[in-house]
Amino acid sequence: MRLFVALDIPDPIRRAIAANVDELRRAAPDAKWVRLESYHITLKFIGEWKRDVKEVNESLQKIEAPAISVAIRGQGFFPNARSPRVFWVGIEGDANLAPLASKVEEACATLGIEKEDRPFSPHLTLARSGSGSPRPKKDERAVPSMKRLAERIGAMPSPDFGTIHATEFFLYESKLSPGGAQYTKLKSFALR
Repeated sequence: MRLFVALDIPDPIRRAIAANVDELRRAAPDAKWVRLESYHITLKFIGEWKRDVKEVNESLQKIEAPAISVAIRGQGFFPNARSPRVFWVGIEGDANLAPLASKVEEACATLGIEKEDRPFSPHLTLARSGSGSPRPKKDERAVPSMKRLAERIGAMPSPDFGTIHATEFFLYESKLSPGGAQYTKLKSFALR
C-alpha cells in the first residue's frame, strides 16, 4: 500500500480552486493537472507500506492536537516562477499546523518510517510539468506553457479561496493508475 497523511479540503473551497484552475488550464494545457477530487494538504508522505496498516492507525491515534485553521490563498511555483515545474496554491496554517505535522512525523518515525530531510512546507499542488519533480531530471526541459502560466499568474491579483477549520486529519491510500492517482480515506483521527 502507498500511504500518506493529510487534511481534507472542503467542497466549497475545492470548487473555488477548481474555478480558478479552469480559467488557467488553457495557459498550460500540456501540464499534468491534479483532479479536483485529489486536492488535499499533505502532512506526511509515508510511501510503500508492507506491514499491517493497523500499526499506522494505532500510532496516529495516539496524537493529541487541537483543531486548526488553514487559509488557502496565493499561488506560485516550485522551484520558482522563472523555472516553473510545479504550480501550487499557498497554505497559511495557524500556530497549530506545523506542530501537527511534527507530531505526525514523530508518530510515523516510531514505526521506522524515514523522517523528512526538509522542513514542512504546506502547499496544495495543482499542476506539474515533465516528471513532476520540483527539480528537473537529466535531459528534462521546462514546459513552455508553464512559463506562460507563470506570466499569467504574475499579472493576476493573489486569490483567497477561503479558510478550513479542520477537526480531523486522515490516513489515505494512494493507488497509481494511468489516469492519475486514486486516493481513498482509510481512517480519520480527531483533532480536539
